Amino acid sequence: MRRVLALLAVATLAIGACSGDDGTESGSDAGTADTTAATDGTTTTTAAATDPADVAAAPSAACEGDAPAPGDRQRTVTSGGDERAYAITVPDGEGPLPLVVDYHGYSEGGAIHALHTLLADFGREQGFVTVTPDSGYEVPRWDVGEGSRDLVMFGDLLDQVEAEVCVDTNRVFVTGLSNGAFMTSAVACAFSDRVAAAAPVAGITDPDWCAFERPVPVVAFHGTEDTFIDFEGGIGASVADLPTPDGEGTLGEQPDADAVGDAADITDSPSIPEVTAAWAGRNGCEPEADEERVADDVLLQTFPCPVGAATELYVVEGGGHTWPGSEFDETIGDIVGEVTRSIDANELMWEFFQAHPLQP
Repeated sequence: MRRVLALLAVATLAIGACSGDDGTESGSDAGTADTTAATDGTTTTTAAATDPADVAAAPSAACEGDAPAPGDRQRTVTSGGDERAYAITVPDGEGPLPLVVDYHGYSEGGAIHALHTLLADFGREQGFVTVTPDSGYEVPRWDVGEGSRDLVMFGDLLDQVEAEVCVDTNRVFVTGLSNGAFMTSAVACAFSDRVAAAAPVAGITDPDWCAFERPVPVVAFHGTEDTFIDFEGGIGASVADLPTPDGEGTLGEQPDADAVGDAADITDSPSIPEVTAAWAGRNGCEPEADEERVADDVLLQTFPCPVGAATELYVVEGGGHTWPGSEFDETIGDIVGEVTRSIDANELMWEFFQAHPLQP
């Protein structure tokens, strides 16, 4: 079955200028001093940070009742008058449990996306709840615009999960691939008061409407040979093969299709490192990243940030539009490109998430 991954709303790749802060600490986890982070016209103040291990769990409402049995379930949530589907995996273990919401890419849906990430299986091993929402559109996709019905859905979904499963509201995280990475970025902006940290894969964005209530730590992953979301900026040639939102053609055949607009003509969107730098600026970090080779084919860019505002980008040299470490992506390499096995996105994002709970 043909698998297509990328995104429609490439206009959201547009970013604001990033700004440094003379008061920032050197290194993403350095220091505990109070820091004020400039964020595109707004100001966010972070208090002296608590060691992650000392951030107490914040039990959700469900912790006062009987916990659901561990296992996999298909559920729906009512949002905006519509029933929206999601899968949830609850691991063995005493609550409150961390929660990771994992967003699928364009045209794939939750079930196929789960094969890419195997995040539910990983969460079962590591002891966190995994939720994989399904958009439910004819061609699966997410609307990442400010105030969209899909962003509203996230709030309703989180309310329902917290009411039914004993989760730790200080440890709610979000990730996703491609269009799901766009959604991850948008959710982190819209729900910065509830999302502790984010991990967009192959599609970090910095929405121009974003206004944090608090900095949101982010770890991103992107391949330099991504033919869907170009590492150097804009969209790649492979987007032309994606279906239109109504499923009646391809974007290459109908570049002016509804919800696509002039996306095919965008050539000057910022590069992925520039987008990440803009996010770093919103987090109050310094504008220039430190770079470290962590594998033969992987560079890690780390911005000097205030405590609790870490911003990192794993650059996969030669990598395609893939989830690092995914065995499934290796089977569709003719579509998505090269998959690195030098790093594992699940392991790295979980390590990052554990280090960045919602600070009190």
